[in-house]
Amino acid sequence: MEVADLVLPVFAIIVTGWLAGWLGYISRSLADGLVHFAYNVAMPALLFVTIAQESVRNLLEWRFLLAFGGGSILCFALVFLAVRVGWGRDVASSTIHGMTAAMTNTGFVALPILHSIYGQPAVLPAAIATVFVAGVMFPVTVILLESERRGAPGKAARSVVLVRQIVLNPMVLSTLIGLAWAITGLPIPAPLAAYMNIFAAALTPCALFAIGLGLSVEGIRSNLRASFVLAAVKLMIMPLIVYGLCVASGLNPLYTIAAVICAAVPTAKTVYILAGEYKVEEPLVAATVSITTLLSVATLLGWLYALPGLSAQAG
Repeated sequence: MEVADLVLPVFAIIVTGWLAGWLGYISRSLADGLVHFAYNVAMPALLFVTIAQESVRNLLEWRFLLAFGGGSILCFALVFLAVRVGWGRDVASSTIHGMTAAMTNTGFVALPILHSIYGQPAVLPAAIATVFVAGVMFPVTVILLESERRGAPGKAARSVVLVRQIVLNPMVLSTLIGLAWAITGLPIPAPLAAYMNIFAAALTPCALFAIGLGLSVEGIRSNLRASFVLAAVKLMIMPLIVYGLCVASGLNPLYTIAAVICAAVPTAKTVYILAGEYKVEEPLVAATVSITTLLSVATLLGWLYALPGLSAQAG
C-alpha cells in the first residue's frame, strides 16, 4: 500500500493529461510544447544539479552500466535476431522492432518516478541510464537504419547531423557539464543551485502530464498482437534480464532498483520519431508506446513492490 500510495499519484498525472486532451479541456497540440520544455529545460537542470554535487567515483558505477546497458543491448539483440531470422524482415524493420522492445523512456518516466519515490539519490543512476539511451541506443538505431540507405545521396551530410544531434543533446550536454563540475570538486553556489532546483521541480508534473496529453487511442488499435508481444518483452523480460545482471554483478540495492525500474518503464517516444523519419513500422511503434504506457501502471507497481525485498536478499 505504501508503494501504491507513492506511485498511483504519479500515474494519475498521466491519466489527468489524457482526460484533459480527450475532453478537449486542453489542446493535444500543447503536448509538444510541454515535452520540449521538460526535455530541454527541466531535465537538464535536474541532471546538472544532481551530477555536479556527486563525487566522480559515484558517477563511474560500472556495475550499473553493465546491468542496465548490457540488459538493453541484449534485449535489443534477441528481438532483432528473432524478427530478422524468424520473420525474414529487413534490417530497418528488425531494428525498429528491437528498439521498440529495448529503448526505454528513462527521461520522462523512470527519472521522475525514482525522484518522487526515492529522492535525489535515485536521480543519479536514472541520469546515467538516460545518457546511455541518448548516447548509445539512439545512435546505434540511426546507424542501423542508415545502413539500409547507404546508396542514398547525402549520406555524409546525414552523418554530420547525427554527430551534432548527439553532441548537442541537452541530456548529454548537461551531464558532461555536471561531470566537469564534479571533477573540479567545487560546490554549486547557493543561488545557482536554487535556480536549477526550481526548474528541476517542474520535470515530474510537466513530463508526465505531457505523456498523458499525447496518448493516442487510435494508435493502440493497430498492430495489437505484435504490440502486446513487444510490450511483454519491454515490461517483463527486459527488467528480468537487467535484474539478473544486477545480482550477478553485486550491484547495491538502490542502484538495482533504479536499473530495473529504468528497464521496466514504457518504450521511449524517440523510437516513434525515428520510425517516422525513416518510414518504418510507424503504426506498430505508435501502438506499442501507448500500450506500454498504459500497462506499465500495473507492472511498475509490481516491480516497485517486489524489488526492495529482492534487492535486500541479493545484498
